[in-house]
Amino acid sequence: MKNIRSFIAAPGLLAIALIFMPALVLAETSPPLDSGSTSWMLVSTLLVLMMTIPGLALFYGGMVHKESVLATLMQSFVATTLVTILWMVYGYSLIFTEHTRFLGDLSKFMLEGVGMNSTYGSGAAVIPETVYIMFQMTFGIITCALIFGSIANRIKFSAAIAFIAVWFTLVYVPVAHWIWGPKGLLGGTGVEGYKGLLGFGAMLDFAGGTVVHINAGIAGLVAALVLGTRKGFSARETAPPYNIVFSVIGAALLWVGWFGFNAGSAAAANGNAGMAMLVTQVAAAAASLSWMTVEWITRKKPSVIGIISGAVAGLVAITPASGYVGFGGSLVIGVVAGIICFWACGLKFRFGFDDSLDVFGVHCVGGIVGALLTGIFAVSDIGGTAGSFHQFLAQCEGVTVTVVYGGIVSYLILEAIDLVMGLRVDETTEQTGLDLAIHGEKLH
Repeated sequence: MKNIRSFIAAPGLLAIALIFMPALVLAETSPPLDSGSTSWMLVSTLLVLMMTIPGLALFYGGMVHKESVLATLMQSFVATTLVTILWMVYGYSLIFTEHTRFLGDLSKFMLEGVGMNSTYGSGAAVIPETVYIMFQMTFGIITCALIFGSIANRIKFSAAIAFIAVWFTLVYVPVAHWIWGPKGLLGGTGVEGYKGLLGFGAMLDFAGGTVVHINAGIAGLVAALVLGTRKGFSARETAPPYNIVFSVIGAALLWVGWFGFNAGSAAAANGNAGMAMLVTQVAAAAASLSWMTVEWITRKKPSVIGIISGAVAGLVAITPASGYVGFGGSLVIGVVAGIICFWACGLKFRFGFDDSLDVFGVHCVGGIVGALLTGIFAVSDIGGTAGSFHQFLAQCEGVTVTVVYGGIVSYLILEAIDLVMGLRVDETTEQTGLDLAIHGEKLH
């Protein structure tokens, strides 16, 4: 009887084993998630998304004239939606897979192979890969949205959409892979002792000073040169900002969101994230005060637009350094960024290029300041790399490659779009405002 029961029970036990064996194997092989780091990265992702909508949208929207406010908000919103789709389809795969030093492959096309149990990270800081994908997506979004500050009030909406799609593909994706991707050209990840292109070492860019800000800033400068100046620009005074209060709210949202930007780039809830958060605050405050002081001395009045622009300049400059420098370094970076970016924003009047909302002066120049000073003030006990002459040269190399590549390719993209569909709105639309002419809506 016992033998009969065993014979009958055996297939059932085998079936149960076959059903649950994959789950048991998965439980043994999948690294456990760090709930604290996962929670922090979820919050960081929301903070960085908030930087674009509504942060950057309000920051830019408050500084243009009333008849083009909606068009300016629309540019940030459409960048958010379009880059989201491009990121899912091929952006993440081409950046964060290993293929060549120049670009990844399409093995994760349409996020192939990514599921609820996919993980990112190692050791005590493992998070879901879906969270990391979403976090990095928000960086691509804000980079594309930043560019439109240089050409506010004069780019066609159709041309703006085309530019986002092509520029994201040909500029943002490669540069991000070079610096953050596996075995990237300028350092990347996963290469022990990589000496860089010229033997100086890998470039340090903790949270996007080069990938985001220099990249967007040089594209903005090229776009401003290709599209030309706004009507009345030569008089040095353009139409007054629509609502400075909007810009202050936008700047405040950017400042708060930047903690996700920088501290979130630690990809863990740890001491590195805490240090990045603190030095970010110090640099932003120092740059805001130094910009205000210089403006007060030279123009006799400290403006509201000036103090919030200074804060953004400090946030930009500390971005590449935030995971590598200490308190003293962050203070110097902030002070220097505030002064140099204030000066850089005046270059458009001297040389006659119309960088409408100072994307080049704040983001490109601020990013360069931060990238170079990272090579000097990096502390080995914080980020594993000490500042040195060789590291400074590595930073110079990365900045130069990004500026040259981004500038040339951005120019070619803009010229191609201009040839196919035109870049700039007609003179009547520019004078009466983009809102009603392009979107059929206006503020009252």
